[in-house]
Amino acid sequence: MEAEISKALTQWEKEFLGRGSVLVKTDILRDMVIVVLQGILTPAEYTLSQTPEGLVSIKKIRADLVEAGRDQLDEIIVNLTGEKVLSFHTDISTRSGERIMLFKLAADLESKLIIK
Repeated sequence: MEAEISKALTQWEKEFLGRGSVLVKTDILRDMVIVVLQGILTPAEYTLSQTPEGLVSIKKIRADLVEAGRDQLDEIIVNLTGEKVLSFHTDISTRSGERIMLFKLAADLESKLIIK
C-alpha cells in the first residue's frame, strides 16, 4: 500500500504540478500516512532560495500549489487506504529540496494492515 501511495502521489505531482519528485517514500504509522518527496525544487528555485526573501517566496508558492490540489490529495489517500483524511500537514526544505506530507487519518490504518 505504501508503494501504491508513493506512485499515486508521484503521478499527481506530474499531472497537477507539471513535474514529479526524484524519489518518494511513504510510511504508514498508526493513523498517519507520512510521505517524503525528494528532489522537488528546480535549479532556479535552489538559486532563489539563497536569499531570505526568495526562501519565503518559494515556501509560500509551493504551499499554495499543494493546497490548491488538496481535495485531489485527500481523494488519493481515501481511495488507496479506505480511510477518511482528518487533516493534512506539509512543509518543504529549501536546503534539501525535500517535502514532507502527513495525512492524519480517522482510524489506525497500521493496526488494520497488521491484522490482515
